[in-house]
Amino acid sequence: MALRFIAKDPNTNGDNCPTVWLDEEKQEFVFQGWKADDTLEEECLSTGPIPDTEAVVRLPARMMDVIREACDAAEGSALR
Repeated sequence: MALRFIAKDPNTNGDNCPTVWLDEEKQEFVFQGWKADDTLEEECLSTGPIPDTEAVVRLPARMMDVIREACDAAEGSALR
């Protein structure tokens, strides 16, 4: 796996989360975030099921620049 570290939440409270990576080999974004609580998951389920192999995670909006950086990295790599 070729994970390219992009950044951690600039305001992390010391738990090193949330974090964003780019998997250049699989052409995927990888996000580490806070687990969804039951209320959020229930709301997400209103648009369809969540497969057992997937999860809903939260990332703070303050990470918008980090997510853009990951998108720019993907656009500039061989991910087309």
